[in-house]
Amino acid sequence: MKIDFSKYSSIGVGPSCDVLEIEEIGDYSDYYIIGRANNLLVGNCDKKLAVLGKSFDYIEYRDGLVYVGCATKSSKLYNYTKKHDFANLEFLAHLPGCLGGLVKMNAGLKEWEIFNYLVMIKAQNGYLNKEDIKYGYRYTNIDEIVYEVVFDLEKGFDISKYEMFTSMRANQPKGKSAGSCFKNPTGDYAGRLIQEVGLKGYRIGDMGFSDIHANFLMNYGNGTYEDAISLINMAKNEIKDKFDIILEEEIIIL
Repeated sequence: MKIDFSKYSSIGVGPSCDVLEIEEIGDYSDYYIIGRANNLLVGNCDKKLAVLGKSFDYIEYRDGLVYVGCATKSSKLYNYTKKHDFANLEFLAHLPGCLGGLVKMNAGLKEWEIFNYLVMIKAQNGYLNKEDIKYGYRYTNIDEIVYEVVFDLEKGFDISKYEMFTSMRANQPKGKSAGSCFKNPTGDYAGRLIQEVGLKGYRIGDMGFSDIHANFLMNYGNGTYEDAISLINMAKNEIKDKFDIILEEEIIIL
């Protein structure tokens, strides 16, 4: 299949590339899985790209556990937990993407992270227990395709948590972006550092750091990959020079 990343990705940047649609578990070690491209910045088609197909878009409840295919959108799982009165995944309402990508980067909102609530994942050679995976803030050591994630969820969907997460997201800009551009360094915030070096609201062409939340790299029209990379490098260099802090991208650059 052909995917135009200028339309498919959340930041609205990229070429048209051939993408393999995966419908069964196998060896695809040569491929990079793009998911819903909510945190991807694609510059070219040099890598072999793939996406999980409809075979991995499902939610099943068996023996007290919730089994979710990794092509399933976060919004679909959120609606399922709300309908069936399951707790602790309320934050998914404000976390776009599909489950495979969310699990690989241990996505979340502040201390609410997806690894807090899963018990195992399914990869090519079967199930891996959570205890056998290294994970932390926006990090896992998973280096293969995740096909399924398994949750042990308690009852008690909490609408007040949903409202709290909505409030936490209220300061985030609307429009074309890939979400947070940089991970927060220990004890600080990337958005504060970007603002301190004078880059909040700064643009190159149609690409710029938001004047609402500086850690959001926004495409205000026809932003390009080259302009995005220039801004990312500018922020990293100026913050390193001023604060001796090395920012690490949260956005994934291909």
